[in-house]
Amino acid sequence: MKRRLVGTLACLLAAATAGCGGCGGGKPRLNGAGSTFVYPMMSKWAAEYDQAKGVEVNYQSIGSGGGIQQMTAKTADFGCTDGPMNEEQLQKAKETGGEVVHIPLVMGAVVPAYNLEGVTTPLTFSGPLLADIFLGKVKKWNDKAIQDLNPGVALPDKDIGVVHRSDGSGTTYVWVDYLAKVSPEWKQRVGVATSVNWPAGEGAKGNEGVAGRVKAAPGSIGYIELIYAVQNDIKFGHVKNRAGAAVKADLKSITAAADNALTAIPEDLRYSITDAAGDDSYPICGTVWAVVYVNQPPGKGQQVVDFLRWVTHDGQALCEPLHYAKLPPGLVERVEKKLASIQVK
Repeated sequence: MKRRLVGTLACLLAAATAGCGGCGGGKPRLNGAGSTFVYPMMSKWAAEYDQAKGVEVNYQSIGSGGGIQQMTAKTADFGCTDGPMNEEQLQKAKETGGEVVHIPLVMGAVVPAYNLEGVTTPLTFSGPLLADIFLGKVKKWNDKAIQDLNPGVALPDKDIGVVHRSDGSGTTYVWVDYLAKVSPEWKQRVGVATSVNWPAGEGAKGNEGVAGRVKAAPGSIGYIELIYAVQNDIKFGHVKNRAGAAVKADLKSITAAADNALTAIPEDLRYSITDAAGDDSYPICGTVWAVVYVNQPPGKGQQVVDFLRWVTHDGQALCEPLHYAKLPPGLVERVEKKLASIQVK
């Protein structure tokens, strides 16, 4: 489901026809697309940026795969993705518009969200258990593997309904990147990508779709970004981390994961923070990147850089109320260098 923060299709068409940066009397406009993971945060950023700078940000929440495609095709000024572009995607972009840079924007958690009537205590999962559930090997809620992690909890003899993403998704990337690190079978059979061949379950589009399906279907389990569970009042489980601690996803545990994982950041800023070390680290965390061409078209390039600089500096103050974690200061310094590499005309 395409969702827009500001503007209408008619306005976009009018702006394109006029060859201007936007509508509403020439008001500048940026067009972005991609990650549903970041949509609640991007919505807030867009509203605040419009108020502060007088620039509209039109963002389509279509999934990370769609965001990469639109950025590559130059139908969006920037794409947002929770999984860094792979070599094939980077090569396609290079052939279309040249080199691409990854700009980290914010960090968040992906949680195992479930609908289990009568169970009020938050369940605990391990990575191998989640892999086995999504592989279709653990089929009942009262399976011994779940019961052993949740002693004293009365689990029903009920089928588990697995819900996964049907679209190309950075949230999927974060989820399967984690599962591949903790389950050799998952790594071999399914692997890591924004879109995979699921061994079990049914698909739904976007974080919104998975959240809606889990909330509507008793016995179901899916994976969604933390804010979608909070806003929709959906139960989500604690996950045992590498240190063996069962950790709840929250600002503290996301920040801990980021701090512990980002000890060696590659030059291109494509990295993973899943399965981070540390007693307090939530293990299924990810970053949302903006992906943009280094060589920007006349007029728009400076607008893109200005918005991304504002998001990674002033905009970070808006993250915590929406349950996202701010970028670590050391990473912000690296981001600034990447922004400086973007060629504006």
